[in-house]
Amino acid sequence: MIGKGEAFAILSALAWAFGVILYKRLGERLPPLALNLRKNALVLVALVPLLLAVHGVALPALTPAEVAICLASGLLGIGIADTLYFRALNQVGAARMGIVGNFYSPFVIVLAFTFLGERLTGMQLLGFVLVSAGVLVIGAARGPAVDAAALRRGLAIGVLAVLLMAVAIVMVKRVLEHADLLWVSTIRMVGGVAGMLLIGAFLGGARAPVALDGKGWVMLVTAALVGQLLSMLLWLAGYKYTSASIAAILNETASVFIVVLAWIFLGERLTRRKALGIVCTLGGVGLMLVPGGH
Repeated sequence: MIGKGEAFAILSALAWAFGVILYKRLGERLPPLALNLRKNALVLVALVPLLLAVHGVALPALTPAEVAICLASGLLGIGIADTLYFRALNQVGAARMGIVGNFYSPFVIVLAFTFLGERLTGMQLLGFVLVSAGVLVIGAARGPAVDAAALRRGLAIGVLAVLLMAVAIVMVKRVLEHADLLWVSTIRMVGGVAGMLLIGAFLGGARAPVALDGKGWVMLVTAALVGQLLSMLLWLAGYKYTSASIAAILNETASVFIVVLAWIFLGERLTRRKALGIVCTLGGVGLMLVPGGH
Protein backbone atom coordinates (compact mmCIF):
# COMPACT_ATOMS: atom_id res chain seq x y z
CA MET A 1 0.00 0.00 0.00
CA ILE A 2 1.34 3.42 -0.93
CA GLY A 3 2.34 5.51 2.07
CA LYS A 4 1.32 9.13 2.52
CA GLY A 5 4.88 10.34 1.97
CA GLU A 6 5.03 8.56 -1.40
CA ALA A 7 1.57 9.86 -2.37
CA PHE A 8 2.55 13.41 -1.48
CA ALA A 9 5.75 13.12 -3.57
CA ILE A 10 3.85 11.98 -6.69
CA LEU A 11 1.09 14.59 -6.30
CA SER A 12 3.77 17.23 -5.85
CA ALA A 13 5.28 16.18 -9.18
CA LEU A 14 1.91 16.56 -10.90
CA ALA A 15 1.30 20.02 -9.41
CA TRP A 16 4.83 21.13 -10.33
CA ALA A 17 4.47 19.85 -13.90
CA PHE A 18 1.22 21.80 -14.30
CA GLY A 19 3.05 24.89 -13.04
CA VAL A 20 5.97 24.36 -15.43
CA ILE A 21 3.62 24.51 -18.43
CA LEU A 22 2.22 27.83 -17.18
CA TYR A 23 5.72 29.13 -16.34
CA LYS A 24 6.80 28.40 -19.92
CA ARG A 25 3.99 30.61 -21.22
CA LEU A 26 4.67 33.31 -18.63
CA GLY A 27 8.40 33.20 -19.41
CA GLU A 28 7.59 34.56 -22.86
CA ARG A 29 6.39 37.78 -21.18
CA LEU A 30 8.49 38.14 -18.03
CA PRO A 31 12.25 37.70 -17.41
CA PRO A 32 13.16 34.86 -15.01
CA LEU A 33 13.89 36.93 -11.88
CA ALA A 34 10.77 39.07 -12.28
CA LEU A 35 8.61 35.98 -12.83
CA ASN A 36 10.10 34.13 -9.86
CA LEU A 37 9.78 37.12 -7.53
CA ARG A 38 6.16 37.80 -8.45
CA LYS A 39 4.93 34.22 -8.18
CA ASN A 40 6.72 33.69 -4.85
CA ALA A 41 5.43 36.99 -3.48
CA LEU A 42 1.92 35.75 -4.31
CA VAL A 43 2.68 32.48 -2.50
CA LEU A 44 3.94 34.34 0.57
CA VAL A 45 0.81 36.51 0.59
CA ALA A 46 -1.26 33.29 0.57
CA LEU A 47 0.88 31.53 3.21
CA VAL A 48 0.75 34.22 5.90
CA PRO A 49 -3.05 34.24 6.44
CA LEU A 50 -3.07 30.44 6.19
CA LEU A 51 -0.39 30.26 8.89
CA LEU A 52 -2.29 32.70 11.10
CA ALA A 53 -5.53 30.76 10.65
CA VAL A 54 -3.87 27.49 11.71
CA HIS A 55 -1.45 28.68 14.41
CA GLY A 56 -2.57 32.16 15.36
CA VAL A 57 0.25 34.37 16.61
CA ALA A 58 2.16 31.53 18.29
CA LEU A 59 5.84 31.38 17.42
CA PRO A 60 7.27 28.23 15.79
CA ALA A 61 8.91 25.57 17.96
CA LEU A 62 12.21 26.02 16.16
CA THR A 63 15.67 26.92 17.42
CA PRO A 64 17.47 29.93 15.90
CA ALA A 65 19.76 27.50 14.07
CA GLU A 66 16.77 25.69 12.54
CA VAL A 67 15.23 29.00 11.45
CA ALA A 68 18.55 29.90 9.80
CA ILE A 69 18.60 26.53 8.01
CA CYS A 70 15.07 27.11 6.69
CA LEU A 71 15.97 30.62 5.50
CA ALA A 72 19.12 29.37 3.77
CA SER A 73 17.16 26.50 2.19
CA GLY A 74 14.67 29.01 0.80
CA LEU A 75 17.41 31.29 -0.50
CA LEU A 76 19.08 28.41 -2.36
CA GLY A 77 16.05 26.39 -3.43
CA ILE A 78 13.57 29.17 -4.17
CA GLY A 79 15.48 32.41 -4.66
CA ILE A 80 18.41 31.14 -6.72
CA ALA A 81 17.46 27.68 -8.04
CA ASP A 82 13.97 28.59 -9.28
CA THR A 83 15.28 31.72 -11.03
CA LEU A 84 17.94 29.65 -12.82
CA TYR A 85 15.32 27.00 -13.64
CA PHE A 86 13.05 29.55 -15.34
CA ARG A 87 15.95 30.94 -17.34
CA ALA A 88 16.82 27.44 -18.56
CA LEU A 89 13.14 26.70 -19.24
CA ASN A 90 12.96 29.69 -21.58
CA GLN A 91 16.02 28.46 -23.48
CA VAL A 92 15.46 24.72 -23.87
CA GLY A 93 11.69 24.17 -23.59
CA ALA A 94 9.38 22.39 -21.16
CA ALA A 95 9.98 18.80 -22.29
CA ARG A 96 13.78 19.10 -22.13
CA MET A 97 13.61 20.74 -18.71
CA GLY A 98 11.36 17.91 -17.60
CA ILE A 99 14.27 15.61 -18.39
CA VAL A 100 16.95 17.85 -16.85
CA GLY A 101 14.87 17.79 -13.68
CA ASN A 102 15.62 14.09 -13.38
CA PHE A 103 19.18 14.81 -12.35
CA TYR A 104 17.49 15.77 -9.10
CA SER A 105 17.09 12.26 -7.65
CA PRO A 106 20.74 11.21 -8.18
CA PHE A 107 21.83 14.46 -6.52
CA VAL A 108 19.47 13.90 -3.57
CA ILE A 109 20.45 10.22 -3.22
CA VAL A 110 24.17 11.08 -3.08
CA LEU A 111 23.61 13.96 -0.66
CA ALA A 112 21.23 11.89 1.54
CA PHE A 113 23.74 9.00 1.54
CA THR A 114 26.56 11.36 2.53
CA PHE A 115 24.86 13.61 5.06
CA LEU A 116 21.75 11.73 6.25
CA GLY A 117 22.99 8.13 6.19
CA GLU A 118 20.10 6.96 3.97
CA ARG A 119 20.32 3.72 1.98
CA LEU A 120 18.15 2.21 -0.77
CA THR A 121 17.02 -1.45 -0.87
CA GLY A 122 17.74 -3.68 -3.87
CA MET A 123 14.18 -3.23 -5.18
CA GLN A 124 14.42 0.53 -4.83
CA LEU A 125 17.76 0.56 -6.65
CA LEU A 126 16.18 -1.41 -9.51
CA GLY A 127 13.34 1.09 -9.58
CA PHE A 128 15.85 3.92 -9.69
CA VAL A 129 17.63 2.29 -12.64
CA LEU A 130 14.35 1.98 -14.54
CA VAL A 131 13.41 5.58 -13.80
CA SER A 132 16.84 6.72 -14.98
CA ALA A 133 16.52 4.61 -18.15
CA GLY A 134 13.18 6.23 -18.88
CA VAL A 135 14.73 9.65 -18.38
CA LEU A 136 17.56 8.85 -20.80
CA VAL A 137 15.17 7.50 -23.43
CA ILE A 138 12.95 10.58 -23.24
CA GLY A 139 15.97 12.87 -23.14
CA ALA A 140 17.32 11.34 -26.37
CA ALA A 141 14.13 12.34 -28.18
CA ARG A 142 14.28 15.43 -30.32
CA GLY A 143 12.67 18.57 -28.93
CA PRO A 144 11.96 21.95 -30.55
CA ALA A 145 14.93 23.24 -32.57
CA VAL A 146 17.32 25.26 -30.39
CA ASP A 147 20.69 26.84 -31.21
CA ALA A 148 23.41 24.40 -30.09
CA ALA A 149 25.31 26.93 -27.96
CA ALA A 150 22.10 28.20 -26.36
CA LEU A 151 21.04 24.61 -25.71
CA ARG A 152 24.32 23.83 -23.92
CA ARG A 153 24.05 26.98 -21.81
CA GLY A 154 20.43 26.27 -21.00
CA LEU A 155 21.13 22.67 -20.01
CA ALA A 156 24.09 23.69 -17.82
CA ILE A 157 21.98 26.32 -16.05
CA GLY A 158 19.19 23.78 -15.63
CA VAL A 159 21.49 21.19 -14.06
CA LEU A 160 22.89 23.80 -11.66
CA ALA A 161 19.34 24.78 -10.69
CA VAL A 162 18.43 21.16 -9.96
CA LEU A 163 21.61 20.64 -7.90
CA LEU A 164 20.77 23.66 -5.74
CA MET A 165 17.21 22.33 -5.26
CA ALA A 166 18.68 19.02 -4.04
CA VAL A 167 21.05 20.76 -1.61
CA ALA A 168 18.18 22.92 -0.32
CA ILE A 169 15.89 19.98 0.51
CA VAL A 170 18.56 17.75 2.06
CA MET A 171 19.76 20.56 4.33
CA VAL A 172 16.23 21.06 5.71
CA LYS A 173 15.22 17.36 5.88
CA ARG A 174 16.02 16.87 9.61
CA VAL A 175 14.10 20.03 10.52
CA LEU A 176 11.11 18.84 8.48
CA GLU A 177 10.95 15.55 10.36
CA HIS A 178 9.79 17.21 13.58
CA ALA A 179 8.74 20.76 12.62
CA ASP A 180 5.39 22.11 11.48
CA LEU A 181 5.05 22.00 7.69
CA LEU A 182 3.42 25.43 7.35
CA TRP A 183 6.07 27.12 9.44
CA VAL A 184 8.92 25.55 7.48
CA SER A 185 7.22 26.47 4.19
CA THR A 186 6.67 30.07 5.25
CA ILE A 187 10.18 30.61 6.60
CA ARG A 188 11.68 29.07 3.46
CA MET A 189 9.53 31.36 1.33
CA VAL A 190 10.66 34.41 3.33
CA GLY A 191 14.26 33.37 2.66
CA GLY A 192 13.54 32.89 -1.03
CA VAL A 193 11.77 36.23 -1.53
CA ALA A 194 14.39 38.11 0.51
CA GLY A 195 17.13 36.49 -1.57
CA MET A 196 15.44 37.47 -4.82
CA LEU A 197 15.09 41.08 -3.65
CA LEU A 198 18.82 41.17 -2.86
CA ILE A 199 19.72 39.59 -6.21
CA GLY A 200 17.44 42.06 -7.98
CA ALA A 201 19.04 45.00 -6.17
CA PHE A 202 22.48 43.97 -7.47
CA LEU A 203 21.65 42.56 -10.91
CA GLY A 204 18.38 44.28 -11.79
CA GLY A 205 15.48 42.54 -13.50
CA ALA A 206 13.24 42.14 -10.46
CA ARG A 207 11.40 45.37 -11.28
CA ALA A 208 10.79 44.55 -14.91
CA PRO A 209 7.45 45.94 -16.12
CA VAL A 210 4.57 43.50 -15.87
CA ALA A 211 3.49 42.86 -19.45
CA LEU A 212 0.44 40.83 -18.47
CA ASP A 213 -3.19 41.22 -19.46
CA GLY A 214 -6.11 39.81 -17.47
CA LYS A 215 -5.52 36.32 -18.83
CA GLY A 216 -1.83 36.58 -17.99
CA TRP A 217 -2.58 37.52 -14.38
CA VAL A 218 -4.97 34.59 -14.04
CA MET A 219 -2.20 32.36 -15.39
CA LEU A 220 0.35 33.84 -12.95
CA VAL A 221 -1.94 33.45 -9.91
CA THR A 222 -2.82 29.88 -10.94
CA ALA A 223 0.84 29.02 -11.46
CA ALA A 224 1.73 30.49 -8.07
CA LEU A 225 -1.03 28.71 -6.14
CA VAL A 226 -0.84 25.31 -7.89
CA GLY A 227 2.66 25.13 -9.39
CA GLN A 228 4.36 26.68 -6.36
CA LEU A 229 2.26 26.78 -3.17
CA LEU A 230 0.45 23.45 -3.54
CA SER A 231 3.41 21.64 -5.10
CA MET A 232 5.75 23.01 -2.41
CA LEU A 233 3.53 21.90 0.47
CA LEU A 234 3.11 18.44 -1.09
CA TRP A 235 6.85 18.30 -1.87
CA LEU A 236 7.87 19.11 1.70
CA ALA A 237 5.24 16.71 3.05
CA GLY A 238 6.74 13.95 0.92
CA TYR A 239 10.15 14.54 2.50
CA LYS A 240 8.60 14.77 5.96
CA TYR A 241 6.88 11.37 5.78
CA THR A 242 9.34 9.26 3.78
CA SER A 243 13.08 9.17 3.13
CA ALA A 244 14.69 11.87 1.01
CA SER A 245 15.95 9.28 -1.50
CA ILE A 246 12.52 7.71 -2.10
CA ALA A 247 10.76 11.08 -2.28
CA ALA A 248 13.32 12.35 -4.79
CA ILE A 249 12.90 9.34 -7.08
CA LEU A 250 9.11 9.62 -6.97
CA ASN A 251 9.43 13.32 -7.79
CA GLU A 252 10.86 12.08 -11.12
CA THR A 253 7.32 11.43 -12.29
CA ALA A 254 7.27 15.16 -12.99
CA SER A 255 9.10 14.39 -16.25
CA VAL A 256 6.22 12.15 -17.34
CA PHE A 257 3.63 14.75 -16.40
CA ILE A 258 5.59 17.56 -18.10
CA VAL A 259 6.02 15.64 -21.35
CA VAL A 260 2.31 14.76 -21.47
CA LEU A 261 1.15 18.26 -20.51
CA ALA A 262 3.60 19.87 -22.96
CA TRP A 263 2.08 17.66 -25.67
CA ILE A 264 -1.47 18.64 -24.69
CA PHE A 265 -1.03 22.36 -24.01
CA LEU A 266 2.17 23.47 -25.78
CA GLY A 267 1.94 21.31 -28.89
CA GLU A 268 5.30 19.56 -28.26
CA ARG A 269 5.36 16.18 -30.01
CA LEU A 270 4.75 12.98 -28.05
CA THR A 271 6.97 10.56 -29.97
CA ARG A 272 7.24 6.80 -29.59
CA ARG A 273 10.62 7.29 -27.91
CA LYS A 274 9.07 9.60 -25.31
CA ALA A 275 6.22 7.12 -24.80
CA LEU A 276 8.76 4.33 -24.18
CA GLY A 277 10.59 6.54 -21.70
CA ILE A 278 7.33 7.23 -19.89
CA VAL A 279 6.64 3.48 -19.60
CA CYS A 280 10.14 2.85 -18.17
CA THR A 281 9.78 5.70 -15.69
CA LEU A 282 6.38 4.54 -14.48
CA GLY A 283 7.67 0.95 -14.20
CA GLY A 284 10.50 2.17 -11.99
CA VAL A 285 8.10 4.15 -9.84
CA GLY A 286 5.97 1.02 -9.46
CA LEU A 287 8.97 -0.88 -8.10
CA MET A 288 9.61 1.91 -5.62
CA LEU A 289 6.09 1.39 -4.27
CA VAL A 290 6.25 -2.41 -3.88
CA PRO A 291 5.10 -3.33 -0.33
CA GLY A 292 8.06 -4.13 1.87
CA GLY A 293 10.46 -2.24 -0.40
CA HIS A 294 10.79 0.54 2.13
